[in-house]
Amino acid sequence: MTATDPALTALAQGWCALSLLHGRIEAHIERALQTKHDLSVREYSLLDVLSRQHDGEGGHLQMKQVADAVVLSQSATTRLVTRLEDRGLLARYLCPTDRRGIYTNVSGAGLKLLEEARPTNDTALREALDEAAKSPELAPLVRVVESASVSA
Repeated sequence: MTATDPALTALAQGWCALSLLHGRIEAHIERALQTKHDLSVREYSLLDVLSRQHDGEGGHLQMKQVADAVVLSQSATTRLVTRLEDRGLLARYLCPTDRRGIYTNVSGAGLKLLEEARPTNDTALREALDEAAKSPELAPLVRVVESASVSA
């Protein structure tokens, strides 16, 4: 295969289209969340991920798991957690069975903000997908996103 191989060119074009779709969606949701709730997409994602934790076996996420879920480095996730903790939206505490572990939970204020922001996020996502579907190069990707189902 060479750099001008049609298969590589098609692969690169597909990746560019996917990147473009992601960027457009994220920017649209970011504007909506910032305007209405003073939240970034990453902050919303972190609150959402942490709100799904539960008591019991495997119920609380380690910081690496949280970082993977919000697609950030561990250090960036820690800074994000600190910012939300400073705003009273999260609380950290030591793991009761392993004093080296630190858990992060969404506070009542964080859950309330997440509940208020969820419809904004969902509406902005729908709007961004509808707009992207008008573009011939993005329409097939939009259909894939719409048909995707993630198992919990």
